[in-house]
Amino acid sequence: MNNPSVITPSEPRPILLDRGSGYQAGQVLFANDSRFMETYFSEPLTNYAVGWRDPNNIEASLQFIAPVVPVGRRFEWKMATNAEEFLSEVIDDQRAIGSDFKRVEFTASDVTDKTLNKGLTYIADLDNVSNPNWQNDKVAKLLRRLYRNEYRRGITAIAAAATNTALTWDTTAGKNPDQDLKNDLLTATSTTGIRPNRILYGDTAFNKRSLSYESQSGTSTAFGMIAALNLDQLASRLLVDKVMVSRERYQSSASAMSEIVSNLVFGFFAEDGVDTEDPSNIKRFVSSFAPEQGGGLVRVFVQQISAKLVAITVEHYSKIVVTYSGGIRKWTIS
Repeated sequence: MNNPSVITPSEPRPILLDRGSGYQAGQVLFANDSRFMETYFSEPLTNYAVGWRDPNNIEASLQFIAPVVPVGRRFEWKMATNAEEFLSEVIDDQRAIGSDFKRVEFTASDVTDKTLNKGLTYIADLDNVSNPNWQNDKVAKLLRRLYRNEYRRGITAIAAAATNTALTWDTTAGKNPDQDLKNDLLTATSTTGIRPNRILYGDTAFNKRSLSYESQSGTSTAFGMIAALNLDQLASRLLVDKVMVSRERYQSSASAMSEIVSNLVFGFFAEDGVDTEDPSNIKRFVSSFAPEQGGGLVRVFVQQISAKLVAITVEHYSKIVVTYSGGIRKWTIS
């Protein structure tokens, strides 16, 4: 009978709880409080982590769906009553002689919240390291995993809040994938008064769009031209600010990777450089560390846990919140 605790080399290592013993080289652990002692704080590695950028730029994908909003550890964000923004009467702003202007009151509620502490620990065996910059490499490895986790959280949050529509983009004559989205974007705008300004395609969904148009290019050269639009041109066609195709994957089993977005398309409203009160659908609230601790959004600790084993821990504070669910659209493409 196989021992379920034994991990074969072909299997991805699971993230385990850091219980303070039983460490093995190459393990990635959920970081516990004992790793965050100031004596283990590494300023050089923290400075490296603050300036680090993923070669595949998954951080940009995360920023696209959930723009960063800097806040303290505890903060408030405003949940707007969207209908109040669009109330209108043709005479409500006219003042009668001898009286004051009419008073408008907004009833948006404040939500008290806090960012969550997140982190991972990597266990390195000193006999297995030869690169003099091996600590930087392990920090980068943990950062990629942390950002991928955040991105998946953002996609899960926006998918749960969205209004879903099933669409078929195949080679059938007369298919028009862009018009399908434009029709629903009009509905979303009439529902909330704010037009979604960002569209995110999954890799599979965008491929289906291309195949649908390309299959009809023999009927009309216009279809071929539409299929060849770059993302900026497609954004103009859809009357939105930005379009992005998500190509990110994650290890979903011992032998396979899966797309994070896949056959889905999302439409939502988001802007960079926002605060806690703007009408974005989704935000990623983040907290910075004190200047003496690097002053950035991440912090790194290094701890020698035995003669040969070293624990490298990366932590950050964040929380992804759907601050307003109105108008978020999800299209499931088959």
